[in-house]
Amino acid sequence: MEKVVIIGSGNVATSLAHGLAARCEVVQIYSRQLPHAQALADAINCPLATDDLLALVPDADAYIVAVRDDVIADVVAAVPDNGALWLHTSGSKGIDLFKGHRAHYGVLWPMQSFSREMVVALDDVHFFAEASDEATLAHLMALGSMLSRHVIEADSDKRRRLHVASVFSCNFANHMWSLADEVLSEAELPFGALLPLIRTTVDKLDRLSPAQSQTGPAIRHDNQVIESHLAMLDGDKREIYRLLSDSIMNRNPLDDNAK
Repeated sequence: MEKVVIIGSGNVATSLAHGLAARCEVVQIYSRQLPHAQALADAINCPLATDDLLALVPDADAYIVAVRDDVIADVVAAVPDNGALWLHTSGSKGIDLFKGHRAHYGVLWPMQSFSREMVVALDDVHFFAEASDEATLAHLMALGSMLSRHVIEADSDKRRRLHVASVFSCNFANHMWSLADEVLSEAELPFGALLPLIRTTVDKLDRLSPAQSQTGPAIRHDNQVIESHLAMLDGDKREIYRLLSDSIMNRNPLDDNAK
């Protein structure tokens, strides 16, 4: 059975640990804070937890570095190469973080939003993989296939573009919901009233492209409604509403016959 060490105990590490524990032998969890490492180890019945990088078990098959992007290089530099597969899980950092430090290395990035408090089922999450050589890629793809049905080879440039797209579709979309919540709260209305609308908007994407499913006053060039909405807003909400409306209208010019 594949023996894996997980370096990290945060958002991504938590779901990976739970996913891998059912399919391989997670032998150790590392975190800079030992209580966090121990809590995750206990949750998946892993025998070892540590806060010392030099105390990592030396004979695992794979070491998954699932820490903040700005810490990955420090982790790699702190631990000598042991000939095993080493990989990180970042969408925005390249594979070259391992170059010169490891013989066999790669990236396995799950394009998903993770929270430590909620374990994510990984079967349908798309993982994007890159490796130092073909043999290492085969090992990495096999490891990824233990977690998901969707493991796709993608180099660092493609992953960076995927990461930008994920920020637009997830992080920015969530911020829009936060702004909508503020608008509703000012009128003492519940955010839950929007949930059926949000779910229908997402569900349509199974059948239509985002461009095809776009609705609202901006795509209709309904300037009277747009101006009435702008009059209700102030600060960055007003600026964001105007910017997004202009972007939608620029991508959807009125047909000459409709003017």
